Amino acid sequence: MKNFILGISLLFGILFFPGMQASQCLAKESSIETRLIAQAEQVDADHEAASVHIEEAHETEVHHTPPGWLVIPFVALLLMIATGPLFYEHFWHKNYPKIAVGLAVLVVLYYLFVLENVHGPVHALAEYVQFIALLASLYIASGGILIEIDKKATPLANVSLLLIGALVSNLIGTTGASMLLIRPFIRLNKGNIQAYHIIFFIFMVSNIGGSLTPIGDPPLFLGFLKGVPFFWTLENNWDNWIFALLILAAAFYFVDRKFGRANDDSEMEEVTYTNKFSMIGLKNFGWLFIVICSVFLDPNVLDWVPAIHYDGQKFSFLREIIMLSVAFLSYRFADQRAIKGNEFNFEPIREVAFIFIGIFGTMMPALELVGDFAKSPEGSAMISHNTLYWGTGILSGFLDNAPTYLNFLAAAMASEGASINNIQEVRQFAADGYPDSSFQLMAIAIASVFFGAMTYIGNGPNFMVKSIAEQSGIKMPSFFGYIIRFSLPILLPILFLVWLVFFAFA
Repeated sequence: MKNFILGISLLFGILFFPGMQASQCLAKESSIETRLIAQAEQVDADHEAASVHIEEAHETEVHHTPPGWLVIPFVALLLMIATGPLFYEHFWHKNYPKIAVGLAVLVVLYYLFVLENVHGPVHALAEYVQFIALLASLYIASGGILIEIDKKATPLANVSLLLIGALVSNLIGTTGASMLLIRPFIRLNKGNIQAYHIIFFIFMVSNIGGSLTPIGDPPLFLGFLKGVPFFWTLENNWDNWIFALLILAAAFYFVDRKFGRANDDSEMEEVTYTNKFSMIGLKNFGWLFIVICSVFLDPNVLDWVPAIHYDGQKFSFLREIIMLSVAFLSYRFADQRAIKGNEFNFEPIREVAFIFIGIFGTMMPALELVGDFAKSPEGSAMISHNTLYWGTGILSGFLDNAPTYLNFLAAAMASEGASINNIQEVRQFAADGYPDSSFQLMAIAIASVFFGAMTYIGNGPNFMVKSIAEQSGIKMPSFFGYIIRFSLPILLPILFLVWLVFFAFA
């Protein structure tokens, strides 16, 4: 419990003590001043010229530090996502694209013209393009695959499909597995489908399932690109993965037996099942394979991959062109029987595209404040595998879990004098080359993936699954309803047990 409190204290320090940021900036300024003066003495420059340079350095440092109040647009967007569909549904569904883009533009303009920080918005734009290209290509390609399961929807059949989906998530990603299986899962339970079916699908297939490979979930893939070995996740996460999934599977089985109507034959017509399994649109698996292969075309890993060079960094564009081309071609040449059978349309990916423009644009200050505090002396002193688990986890539920993973990994490495931008040091960190480092990385990896299921916005597939379910006529809980009715009473105790068994006393 002490470690849990430390984790919460780390979060409070990040979010509610911006004064620490100021002290950090002053420390940095002092360091810059000392270094410039020393250089001036070495070249026999006069002190007056050195002071001019110092003032310029001060201005640059201050301009690049976002004020704490700049997180207000991000908080406002989260509140509107939470309350809009509940209290002003018509206004929200009509205007959410304008609201999301407008709030993002406000923050970006502040970065560009007040903070004079071009790097932050450019980096956020690059991450958003990568994010939406992957989601769009997987969503559209999987929409051309129709899976039919002519079987009675018993609790055991449902659990089996969820566990299969969790395994498949490691091969085609949580997004690919979610888009491929959510419609068959809904059809399997036609006449019986309830909100809890979809929520457990989000828990098991859209999030926790993809913990074993870098392909499985975006945070793990970013870690792989930074230097974490490909099979590190399988070697270190498998026991957490099995433990959490078995508890969730058992919980779903008993919930489905108690609250499901699958076994209530009195209200259903007599139906004869063939227990057959069929698929239409098999060629779209080829498009999915191209998308997964293109994921590895990263110029920061493969030098021969063309890239956009900006501010000392390389940004991918070939990978995104391939993914967006797959999105177009897979729809253009899809089997129309599969498209019609899936009742495929573009509204779910449209909603995700606009909502996450707002999230990526407005979360920049929050992520920067989180990262700066975690790297500060105060933050570094609090870093352990326990605080990393709770810090990464809780923020992954409300910020995008991929950049949250990178921020906490950077902080953990910085506390050991290592850099996340050095591939060899990342590999050494993963190989336990620093005290407790591999265990810290496991805490970050597990928390970022598992806690992504805490809210609809914790991971990209969550919102898409919700949208598809609602289009199928399923009444889904609101943002707060999801948290209060499912995340807090069901998921959080399981995540606490994961911490208690694997981290608390290690």
